[in-house]
Amino acid sequence: MKNSLHFILLLLFLGCSSKKEKEVIITTNNTYKQSEMAALMLQMYAANLENKKLILEGKTPADFPDEFLNIHTAKLTDASDRNASFNSFSEYYLKTLAQVYTAKDSLKLKHNNAINSCIACHQTTCLGPIPKIKKLLIK
Repeated sequence: MKNSLHFILLLLFLGCSSKKEKEVIITTNNTYKQSEMAALMLQMYAANLENKKLILEGKTPADFPDEFLNIHTAKLTDASDRNASFNSFSEYYLKTLAQVYTAKDSLKLKHNNAINSCIACHQTTCLGPIPKIKKLLIK
């Protein structure tokens, strides 16, 4: 029963199609190993959640997280997903995110542009996280 619960929670947490399930390796002690890209995207989510909080408090996020530049090299579950479309979306995300850290005005709009770039990319490859990502938008 405990193993089943861990597996169900893991699937809910990852929320992607069968491609995402490939990156999950369940071992005999119920641990799993995620891809470098999945780990990076979780960091991106956390940073964007913090940015949302700061922006709602009227503050500007301080420093662009340089580790996000690893989006170009982080290992994907399926290497074939790193294609021209992925590369374009990655570049656009980094560009829109950088604007959040350098904005003098329209911070909410620039934050939402960065989040919408995530959503646009996920609409092409991995739909599962979209509802979670949408929670990062500032209404």
